[in-house]
Amino acid sequence: MAARANAPSPKANRNGVGPRRTPRRGTNGLGPERVIEIQRARILAAMLEVSAERGAANVTVAHIVERAGVSRRTFYELYRDREECFLGAFDDAFARASRYVLDVYDPSAKWAERIRLALTGLLSLLDLERDAGQLLIVGSLGAGRIALEHRQSGIAQMIALVDQGREELKAGAELPPLTAEGIVGGVLSVLHARLIDADGESLLSLTGALMSMIVLPYLGPAAARHQLVRPAPTPLDRGKAAPADPLRDVGMRLTYRTVRVLMAVAANPGASNRDVGLAADIQDQGQISKLLTRLSKLALVENSGAGLTRGAPNAWVLTGKGAEIEQAIGEGSTS
Repeated sequence: MAARANAPSPKANRNGVGPRRTPRRGTNGLGPERVIEIQRARILAAMLEVSAERGAANVTVAHIVERAGVSRRTFYELYRDREECFLGAFDDAFARASRYVLDVYDPSAKWAERIRLALTGLLSLLDLERDAGQLLIVGSLGAGRIALEHRQSGIAQMIALVDQGREELKAGAELPPLTAEGIVGGVLSVLHARLIDADGESLLSLTGALMSMIVLPYLGPAAARHQLVRPAPTPLDRGKAAPADPLRDVGMRLTYRTVRVLMAVAANPGASNRDVGLAADIQDQGQISKLLTRLSKLALVENSGAGLTRGAPNAWVLTGKGAEIEQAIGEGSTS
């Protein structure tokens, strides 16, 4: 303790605000790949939303970039055209739908129960991510030949699952393979109508009626009636899923430099403009000043130091809101 007490105290710098710190280089491992990942997520989310509002055939690149908060240049760096972007959104939505199904699916269950579990996953997606469901079932019909091919690939998987009913039942084996195709087409027609109506009805409540329609040709009227009276499945809990775009509600155009500056402030609390620039690898001090001002107006950073007095250096720190955003971006960059 005595040695600590006798240790020389750090000298204040000429502005009287304590010793100058050497900024830590780097920004928590953030690379351009993470920013591209967020930009891509923004664009795909914008495609989902605008397609649901306008219809997929009426969406333009201008609509997408305006909703996503990115530049046209960024869009064309990631996608060749609007159609390629739609296909990216379709494949992303289909992958999410598959995850919903796999979360509840039990391959060891009997055929009817496997169908019910798969249907529960699909209807849960349609309830919780309605825009994604609209794009998969409604928007893909008017998005061009390649989109229809992607759609048909997904439908083929559904038909194959339903057609397994013929393999398990003697009576079902007498049914033609076309039966499954007709059943899947009927289910999709019902869902298409409900998604267009958009009255807020929970599609999960249709599980019993749709299951009754599916099993009737294979298991008969008694099994169909049993499906009608079964309670609706419990809605899946997706509330803990991390948002793909942590900056979605900030209202800012996302650039690599903007995120670098935010992360630099996080890694070097109390840093001056110059030190933030060093940590973010941005040499132009005018650009640093503009970026910090932009982040300050968005309430993501604040000047906590002597820079509040004219002529004194700034000391930038994250706000609570900025810390939440930085944590979300940082977690994504290390996952």
